[in-house]
Amino acid sequence: MQLRVFPLVAFAAGILSAQENFRFSGYAVHFPVYQRMNAFLARLVTAEQNQFVDVTRVRLRPSAGLWAKAFLMVEYEFNATYTSSPFLFSPSASRSQKQVLDLTWNPVHQGRWNVVHYVDRAYVRQSSPFGDLTIGRQRISWGTGRVWNPTDLFNPINPVAFSKLEKDGIDAVMAKFVAGNLTDLSLVYNPYDRFRKAQYGGRFRTNYEGFDFSVMGGLFGERIALGADFAGSLFDTGIRGEGIISGSRTRFAENFAKYILGIDNQFTGKLYAMMEYHYNGQGKNQRFAYELNRLVDGEILNLGKHYATGQISYLIHPLVFVSVTLNRSFTDGSGFVGGTAAYSASDEISIALGSQYFFGKQFDEYWYYPSTVYGKIDIYF
Repeated sequence: MQLRVFPLVAFAAGILSAQENFRFSGYAVHFPVYQRMNAFLARLVTAEQNQFVDVTRVRLRPSAGLWAKAFLMVEYEFNATYTSSPFLFSPSASRSQKQVLDLTWNPVHQGRWNVVHYVDRAYVRQSSPFGDLTIGRQRISWGTGRVWNPTDLFNPINPVAFSKLEKDGIDAVMAKFVAGNLTDLSLVYNPYDRFRKAQYGGRFRTNYEGFDFSVMGGLFGERIALGADFAGSLFDTGIRGEGIISGSRTRFAENFAKYILGIDNQFTGKLYAMMEYHYNGQGKNQRFAYELNRLVDGEILNLGKHYATGQISYLIHPLVFVSVTLNRSFTDGSGFVGGTAAYSASDEISIALGSQYFFGKQFDEYWYYPSTVYGKIDIYF
């Protein structure tokens, strides 16, 4: 059941406006996108090889204090998408399924146009000397990886999703207990599907000799996961890693491990570089065993087992930077090269041009993705 949430948000904003410390911010993003699918796949799925997609997103962020050390945060977003023809992979952001209610409104869904409104954050946070209690739709982000986050099992992001700006909000109760400046314990209860299902997780984090360490565990869907992560510096180089062991409660043969190892370095005030390796024990060793249906449904993020990403960013001018990224699967040799050039027109406006070129043999993992050229305009308020 879909709910018409715009009146709900308007009502909440009216309540918030009565507060003395009411704040309102947000941003608008415009993505004109050109995509070109490989000819064989276009014929296979009966789609146009060349596609134009235009996406506009507006996110509104009203917030206000409620009482002593408590505040309410709402983030309301609407997306308008135009497509020149049906397409296989959309740059539009998919939303989390780990929510109690579907707080969306889809007033336009016909022809080549689609307009969706939804509440992505709506929570109350109460702070105390012992920590914080947060109740409602919120962002929970665990792990230290720059590209992949094996320990972030609530709502990870696919590295291919260039237009994904925010991690989806999930409906949860999170209690964070603080034991010191750099030590805390977070406990999360995440019900969804109208309270018919739930996920549970806990994470303990601390710091030792300049390194951050954490351990986590919980029940995620039908799987039990245990993991850990670390981040710190060795001389001038940042190093990080994280990993999990995930076990099925009923089928031992489906147990697997995932981990990442990464390094990065700010060589100069202008030059930055990073590398990250990912082992995906959930993946397959050869392309004809890939579970493509699970990738399309959002159940998994990658199909193979071994991946690496390298990125170099350079500040050409205080207002202009460029970056180049190479992401490759060592399971089948496919991958993509991405590039971005961004210009800060003002404190509130930035303009960027980017591209992603995918390569691989037929039915390799990244063979399925269309190569893309896109523009991006951000306006903050």
